[in-house]
Amino acid sequence: MVRYKQTSEVLKIMKNLEQVRNIGITAHVDHGKTTLSDSLLAAAGIISEKIAGEALALDYLDVEQRRGITVKSANISLYHEYKGRPYVINLIDTPGHVDFSAKTTRAMRVIDGAILVVDAVEGVMTQTEMYLRAALEERVRPVLFINKVDRLIKELRLSPSEIQQRFIQIIKEVNQLIAMYADKEFKTAWQLDPAKGQVVFGSARDRWGFTVPIAQQKGFKFSDIIAAYEKGSEGVAELQKMIPVHEAVLDMVVKFIPNPKEAQKYRIQKIWRGDVNSELGRAMINVDPNGPLIMLINDIRIDPHAGLVATGRIFSGTVRSGEEVWLVNTKLKQKILQVSLYMGPYRELADEITAGNIAAVLGLDKARAGETVVDVRYKDEMTPFEKLWMISEPVVTVAVEPKDPRELTKLIDALHKISIEDPSLIVKINEETGEYLLSGIGPLHIEIALTLLKENYGLEVIASQPVIVYRESIRDKSQVFEGKSPNKHNKLYISVEPLDEKTIELIHEGIVTEDMDPKERAKILREEAGWDSSEARRIWAIDENINVLVDLTTGVQHLREVRDTIIQGFRLAMREGPLAMEPVRGVKVILHDAIIHEDPAHRGPGQLFPAVRNAIYAGMLTARPTLLEPIQKLDIKVPMEYMGSVSTIITKKRGKLIQVIQQGIIARIIAEIPVAESFDLAEQLRGATAGKAIWGQEFSRWAPVPDSMLMDLITKIRQRKGLKPEPPRPEDFIGF
Repeated sequence: MVRYKQTSEVLKIMKNLEQVRNIGITAHVDHGKTTLSDSLLAAAGIISEKIAGEALALDYLDVEQRRGITVKSANISLYHEYKGRPYVINLIDTPGHVDFSAKTTRAMRVIDGAILVVDAVEGVMTQTEMYLRAALEERVRPVLFINKVDRLIKELRLSPSEIQQRFIQIIKEVNQLIAMYADKEFKTAWQLDPAKGQVVFGSARDRWGFTVPIAQQKGFKFSDIIAAYEKGSEGVAELQKMIPVHEAVLDMVVKFIPNPKEAQKYRIQKIWRGDVNSELGRAMINVDPNGPLIMLINDIRIDPHAGLVATGRIFSGTVRSGEEVWLVNTKLKQKILQVSLYMGPYRELADEITAGNIAAVLGLDKARAGETVVDVRYKDEMTPFEKLWMISEPVVTVAVEPKDPRELTKLIDALHKISIEDPSLIVKINEETGEYLLSGIGPLHIEIALTLLKENYGLEVIASQPVIVYRESIRDKSQVFEGKSPNKHNKLYISVEPLDEKTIELIHEGIVTEDMDPKERAKILREEAGWDSSEARRIWAIDENINVLVDLTTGVQHLREVRDTIIQGFRLAMREGPLAMEPVRGVKVILHDAIIHEDPAHRGPGQLFPAVRNAIYAGMLTARPTLLEPIQKLDIKVPMEYMGSVSTIITKKRGKLIQVIQQGIIARIIAEIPVAESFDLAEQLRGATAGKAIWGQEFSRWAPVPDSMLMDLITKIRQRKGLKPEPPRPEDFIGF
């Protein structure tokens, strides 16, 4: 059984890794993740059993409680006994809504197993597939909880055989996704078999659940559950006692989710690109508590009293207060001031926490999500963990200002803090207008951020209407252009061309990175994307928006001394393109030749930045420039009679139907529409289907804006930014 235990008892068990499990609960929005967490917390004595299923205890922000959605991931350590042996289960409840998917993606890095929750009525949806894929990418082993089975009984009134068919269909779909997305060695090994107890069926809200082995052991049939519901609340209470959901779920976790020692053997080589045979590699694979401290930070929170709290997985060594560590990405030394466990919104202090567990630390105020922390003595030997592949990108922007102009400093500080807690919120200043711009993954993401500014920081703000963030790109190769420095002493000869889709995919998924070994990178690009080996080896930089700088020069004097300045100039040019000052995406910039002045005083950033930018901009403007718009994938389930209405809405919104699948009396429509057309989508779908449409959405891809709309859109964006309506010409940057 699960029982509440003091922190000291939990910490004692944590040292025996065979008795530790690191898990996450993940699902499509509103399929019952947080409600399941409540049931587990109630069994541990952390919240009252009377309010479990309604408390949403791990949704500890007011906005989460009101909206009934999880915005942040929450951690808790549960004590559970299985066959008389105690276990500690470090649990993370993650957001399901696509606008908060970055939190879920980061959580996957620090867990070894995921409870995939699927609504028995809605079945496998867009985010179900999205998060299952994210888990499998990280070699996180899934188990399944089919939730809301009570709806099949009470609302749909299905017979036991119809319910069984529903279960078989859901398990089949999940197994197909595992076979599709899991690494080769796990495609078969991780298939879910209900007969073994790898699937729990139940109702998190009503707090009952069972596996096939539990049903066999306790001698009941599904018809008994239907009979219990016919008795009303008394029958449900009997189910809670006979087959408590926490017992079924946590027994399944202990039995089928690997402990850290098992998991790190096969996970480290996937999530860390360093030498697994080095001292650091062996320490992580063996989860050595006495090895060098190595920790990955997956989440940052701002505590109003304690300051910045960094939470993450300890892959090697032991975290202790007072110890100095090195932040690998930030290249900075800091001291750990306090160590603790996260128990929902509360932290319980600990003297130390050993490898294989999840801990929260104070003192690392310069750390950000994704940071690799290492014992300071190993700062020169540590390779950072692989960059996380993010499901969505910030594509919606609002301008914000305080209602009271005297609170501008307070607003700047609050924006800084919320962007630390949620790195997928991007804060920028529009230099032309002085506006503070807040970019997020979707309208809800922005809305929640504005709510947090009010509730957590006491700020009343005025926000503009949300606008879409576009990307600038090109469709042709350019000729080589000469970029001159203002003093005419430096000349750079640059051309641009579009990156191929395969290269973009390899960079987006973190398979090809800027800081990997050039030979390894060249091998991947040659085999996967057809690059010339020597060109691939000479990549100087890859920026965050997937643009590449390649050096094809030979024998240029003083080039090495100005390399970093040229790279910085490239990054600045990619941040705002020439068409509408939107970020650039998918462009290969090639440096063919250069003349660099011998005197450092004549070749600083003030001279080289304009030379780099002007040549790139001239190249882009002559290479059929375009804007890319974000496209959203929709997964809509509606009764068959509404299929025509839904199709009409999608077509009117410049969308296209990708696939229509008939599932009994339900039509499942897979479609794509531009994000720019999606702001009133929910309202239109509800109106056209009498509220019967169920849908999910996710970021799909970037696609060129239709040529018929391009110039009008460029003009509108430029006017909004206070620029001249007409885009510049190549001769504005290079004298012809």
